[in-house]
Amino acid sequence: MKKVFIKGFIVSSALLLVISCKKEEPVTAAIDVNQIKEEIQAKENEFAETYNSGIMKNIGYFADDAITFPQNNQPINGKEAIIEYLKSHIDTVANTKKVSFTTNEVFVSNDGEQVVELGNYEIKDSAQAVINSGNYMTLFVKKDGKYYSLRDMSTSNSYK
Repeated sequence: MKKVFIKGFIVSSALLLVISCKKEEPVTAAIDVNQIKEEIQAKENEFAETYNSGIMKNIGYFADDAITFPQNNQPINGKEAIIEYLKSHIDTVANTKKVSFTTNEVFVSNDGEQVVELGNYEIKDSAQAVINSGNYMTLFVKKDGKYYSLRDMSTSNSYK
């Protein structure tokens, strides 16, 4: 009887040890890619609306340490420098031309803290004719619950 009790105790202890050492999988929140895509598109719409108004201001689009890689130019470092660059080029679009951005795809990190956006842009004249178009890629990072552009670059479809 003593042997049965000891064997039962050993088996029970081993089973308890195995169960208690089971590795728990981390709980991750479900990422709603469609909702994030809509959020990014809303940021692009706000950016286009502000730029098209002819009054470039800080709209919370760029991270403080953002870098943009504009076409035919050197990289621009930092949010303030990017805004100044955009201000200096705003006359190429505002008033008679309008820019629009379309978010085509988003690739979201597992934790939702980073998003890579692939999209396209169009610049139309006052008659709504497309005078330039192209593609862009932006890396967004989440800070304080909002996404900010950390890196972006674009290419034009115009070969002129």
